[in-house]
Amino acid sequence: MDYRNVRKTLLITLVLNISVSVAKGVVGAWAGSVSMVADAVHSLFDSVSNIVGLIAVRISGMPPDFEHPYGHGKYETMGALFVGGLLFLTTGIVAWEALGRFFSGSVPQITLLTVEVMLATIFVNLGVTWYERRVGKKEGSSFLLADAKHTFSDVGVSVSVLVGFLFIRLGYPVADAVVGLIIAAVIGRMGVEVVRDATGVLTDLPPDVDYEAFSAIIMNTPGVVGYHEIRCRGKPGEIYCDLHVIVDAGITVREGHDIVDLVHDRLIDESAGIVDVIIHTDPDDGTCIPTNLPPHRRSGDGQG
Repeated sequence: MDYRNVRKTLLITLVLNISVSVAKGVVGAWAGSVSMVADAVHSLFDSVSNIVGLIAVRISGMPPDFEHPYGHGKYETMGALFVGGLLFLTTGIVAWEALGRFFSGSVPQITLLTVEVMLATIFVNLGVTWYERRVGKKEGSSFLLADAKHTFSDVGVSVSVLVGFLFIRLGYPVADAVVGLIIAAVIGRMGVEVVRDATGVLTDLPPDVDYEAFSAIIMNTPGVVGYHEIRCRGKPGEIYCDLHVIVDAGITVREGHDIVDLVHDRLIDESAGIVDVIIHTDPDDGTCIPTNLPPHRRSGDGQG
């Protein structure tokens, strides 16, 4: 992963998110629209998440050391977990403001400016989402991919605000408060998703790996009879795997070592996101029972 490119992306996104937040906040406060101000708060926390991401990605880019022999990659995931907490806090703030507007009965002032600002910020957020997602996929950055999802939710929230404006114009002023509550629900759901994904990485849930391609690489390596007990953990762009590779029981230790070395190198070179593989060598003596995805053995190779 090119951490410098990830940091550059976060810096650009930070500037854009701050600009969007200020624009929506100032115009929303002037117009008295709780849904627009709520959306501005949401965008502001996008900026906070960018700052957290910059710190987390910088630490994640540090090389392995004595205390962190597997590197510092999970600090990026911990940053995403912190962002999930911020989203829950935002949910409470937005819901509280929406309920206050619901009971006060005040009506926001809707002008061409408020609509233009919302439309402009929607297009900015669409651009930010595309940019973060493109770099996130290229670099295998879990934080950028999560933040792209986060930013894309802003688009839905902003569209909801415009819908609220429409209902107000149609004579239903309570719609502004209702839309504010909908925004709170959207942010809360997003927080749950971010926390769930980050927790999955921290608790070593299996990552999204193309096991069929994984299997093909192993089974197309000369000297491999089969494999079993494959396990993977980690996050996109930083996946660690271990497995047992079955080889002919009659070959030498050196020959077996060379075969698994080749499997190791091919898996890292040809599988996206895999940074290390630990392989245990098993002899094909009829006692090794494959337990993972087929094909584990070539046709006619016995039982290993």
